[in-house]
Amino acid sequence: MDEQPAPKRRLRWGAAEKEAMVALGLGAVVVVLVGTLTPLSWVAAVLVGWDVVAVTYTGRLALVLRRWDHTRTKSRAMSTDLDRLGADLALLGSAIASLVAVGVLLTRGEPGTAADTLRIGLSLVSVAASWAMVHTLFAQRYAALYYGHPEGGIDFNEHTRPAYRDFAYFAFTIGMSYAVSDTNVGSSKIRGAVLRHALLSYLFGTGILATTINLVASLSSG
Repeated sequence: MDEQPAPKRRLRWGAAEKEAMVALGLGAVVVVLVGTLTPLSWVAAVLVGWDVVAVTYTGRLALVLRRWDHTRTKSRAMSTDLDRLGADLALLGSAIASLVAVGVLLTRGEPGTAADTLRIGLSLVSVAASWAMVHTLFAQRYAALYYGHPEGGIDFNEHTRPAYRDFAYFAFTIGMSYAVSDTNVGSSKIRGAVLRHALLSYLFGTGILATTINLVASLSSG
């Protein structure tokens, strides 16, 4: 019997891609406004704009997707084009760039001053917001991989099909432990995504730790 070819993904932007581009556009506007209308440096303005991107994107999805059942989850996942990762790469690239901006910001300012505390606090918020957004992105990626062709690849140890909250559980578990817990991965593509996810999570975990240490040191010297 001939094997059925995998169904083609849609060529138009799906909901996830549109939401990502809207968040990036809003963040760009905030960067320009903060950089031109406030005394903050352009590096700080970029971080403020990025915080708006991360919080807007992650917060909206957290409020909306947590109520979705597996039917709506599958419908959205199937509209995500796995061969067109422009929006996701833009967000992930911006998240990594935010770590670079944090590193630059932490080398400036006079230790122990109020401005220094504000600078480090902004850095901490930026890294934490990026951390949460990365796992939200990967939760959607896992859903798209799971509901691809063929369907499956993650065993959640229950008979019902997984919804977005299940994929969020899977993604944030990897983000906090760099490993899966009570789920079994049976797909090479998903294992590859898990590996990339774990490595990126380690990078952000290191950034959060370094920023926290700088914040504590600044408060102690104040």
